[in-house]
Amino acid sequence: MLNQLFQKLENHYSEMVDIRRYLHQHPELSFKEVNTAKYIADFYRDLGVDFREGVGGNGIVAKIKGAHPGKTIALRADFDALPINEETGLPFQSLTPGVMHACGHDGHTATLLTLAKSIFQLKDQLSGEYVFIHQHAEEYAPGGAIEMIKDGCLEGVDVIFGTHLWATVPVGVITTKSGPIMAAADRFEIVIKGSGGHGAQPHKTKDSVVIGAQVVASLQQIVSRRVNPIDSAVLSIGSFMADNAFNVIADTAKLIGTVRTFNEDVRDQIEEEMERVVKGVCEMWGASYDYNFDRGYPAVVNHHEETQFLKDCARNVPEIIQVEEAEPEMGGEDFAYYLQHVKGSFFFTGAKPEGIDPPYPHHHPKFDFDEKSMLIAAKTLGHAALSFQEAPSVEEHAVVKK
Repeated sequence: MLNQLFQKLENHYSEMVDIRRYLHQHPELSFKEVNTAKYIADFYRDLGVDFREGVGGNGIVAKIKGAHPGKTIALRADFDALPINEETGLPFQSLTPGVMHACGHDGHTATLLTLAKSIFQLKDQLSGEYVFIHQHAEEYAPGGAIEMIKDGCLEGVDVIFGTHLWATVPVGVITTKSGPIMAAADRFEIVIKGSGGHGAQPHKTKDSVVIGAQVVASLQQIVSRRVNPIDSAVLSIGSFMADNAFNVIADTAKLIGTVRTFNEDVRDQIEEEMERVVKGVCEMWGASYDYNFDRGYPAVVNHHEETQFLKDCARNVPEIIQVEEAEPEMGGEDFAYYLQHVKGSFFFTGAKPEGIDPPYPHHHPKFDFDEKSMLIAAKTLGHAALSFQEAPSVEEHAVVKK
């Protein structure tokens, strides 16, 4: 059965590439993916697959039932783009100024659509049910996953798998790990409220820039001196704004940044420690402040048995030359919410483009990936989906052989 699935995917590879390139030319920002959602819905409508649109917003959920009873396996792909002006010079470059698929979501969608088509063509020989979750708004918190879950996209699902095309990993390499694989991604904003004045008379002011600078320096010591060194954490200031004329001392300064953690206790600790630092520095100078800590996606935590199962499946995909233990990524992903509700695993599919070393990172205006990685991703997801039907228990890591 796997050989048949792989052959169909190979037969549909040119269509997969066409889908990816069309979507790349027509990107849409998070929560605004109206035309992309319509494109996905039309694909399933033309194929004759049952689907539901408008799930949790712009989400699409398609379902394919096999001829025989079995388990329900969900596969997920995201389809939103980023507010970036593309500079790749590709012949299928974005036609929308200031918007670009700079993270591979166009490839994720093409992969899942083509896999769904291939599974649909084999449905009379298959057991169980296959749920294809096309998620909007992964790039922008609160994201699309949480609302799609509330709208029932995981009802009856036994396991879920997802992948991210990873342009910094060579094609043919799969990386994943049990436990935390991507970090919780939080955002904070601090407004220092001092008292401005003339630059020649600083003694008559409460200089928000100086106060803010001390806040920045003190915040950096939270991770190095307050968090257990065994626990990973990042606290970064991305923006420090206090715009004024050259001879004016600013009365307010705004600091914006992000915190990344894997452990919920560390996440709580940093949020509390940050306010303690801001309060202490401002009180020392007689200033006031506003502090907001907005929690984004939680950490992506892979389930152990399902991840071992996924690794076994990946080793049986012909194009995969190596399955590696992933280094935890400090980037965030709202796939985390699915794994809080059902068991499953998230993995990275190597997609490093040829001839570019080092490759441009994700979210870069020149980002691109090797399209052959989509076929590898589709085969790996398809292998996991079909093999999970036959596994008597995931704990035994049983895999259907080709």
